[in-house]
Amino acid sequence: MLSVGIDLHKKTITVCVVNQAREVLDRKTLHCCDPLKIRDYFEHLGAFQAVVEATASYEWLWELLEPLAQRLVLAHPKKLRIIAESTRKSDKLDAKVLAEFLALDMIPEAYRPTPRQRQHRAFVRQRCFLRRGTTAVKNKIRRILSNYNADRRDLFTAEGQAYLAQVPLSAADRFVVDQLLDRWQHSEQQVRTLDKVVRQFAKQAPPAEREAREALDSIPQVGTITIEVVVSELGDVGRFGSLKKVTAFAGLAPGQRSSAGKSRELGISKEGSGLLRWALVEAAWRLVGHSRRWGRIFDQLRQRRGKKKAIVAVARRLLGVMVSLMRSGGRYRYAA
Repeated sequence: MLSVGIDLHKKTITVCVVNQAREVLDRKTLHCCDPLKIRDYFEHLGAFQAVVEATASYEWLWELLEPLAQRLVLAHPKKLRIIAESTRKSDKLDAKVLAEFLALDMIPEAYRPTPRQRQHRAFVRQRCFLRRGTTAVKNKIRRILSNYNADRRDLFTAEGQAYLAQVPLSAADRFVVDQLLDRWQHSEQQVRTLDKVVRQFAKQAPPAEREAREALDSIPQVGTITIEVVVSELGDVGRFGSLKKVTAFAGLAPGQRSSAGKSRELGISKEGSGLLRWALVEAAWRLVGHSRRWGRIFDQLRQRRGKKKAIVAVARRLLGVMVSLMRSGGRYRYAA
């Protein structure tokens, strides 16, 4: 069976075909805008296996090749770079390296989310995108009002909006504020619509996903948004062989450097899902503020390691609790 390495870019794909002896049989550059030509090329290869890196835009190519390939492999870009890093780099070389590693069955594989998980992530990430935009708009309105010493905490309530309409702003600032308010109200409406879609999506969840939501909902101070982020980003927790791998996926794993018998602790990796990491840290802050048990854990860590490292450690411990509950289908039973 032939092994095909595919170096995917926005406009082109570079293909390298090798046999079992890793001899190059063909090289080709094809344009992404011509999927029929790409399909025709692969159809004429006969029996083949192919590998493509898990870039941001691989999905269309995967769906095109999946019916044609004997085996289709999604390569983990970072792990592959560690193995095949070279000072010589080109599209042809990248495709050849992919093909050779595939022929040797040495491709470090990346996880490919299920269709439902991809939909779930799209909804949840869009909501977070809208919320970030809304926060930016509200902050800009507050900055403008600060120039008039007119900012107040309840600015975005009904009473605050009535007050804002009476603030004597310059013509230019009033124009800008009115546009920002229109954008804020539109974003709020989009979030409300999206929340309805997510609730309907959750109602159609398979049993395992439904049980995961119920388990997470039993943890104090873990709200709906946090639950949706955790479920959508983690997906099937059974794919993680250990809690250490889940922690690494969330980018919460601390690094360590050892040399000459001395070791030095580094910061967290911040790799993997940034959205998941954000949700866990936010939930950790709520927990330590409302739970005596978690508050004591935080205080003990803070005295030894400082505030920032302590809250990250709490978030890491919270992730461990979440994963354990999702795997067992149990409920959180500790006293507040």
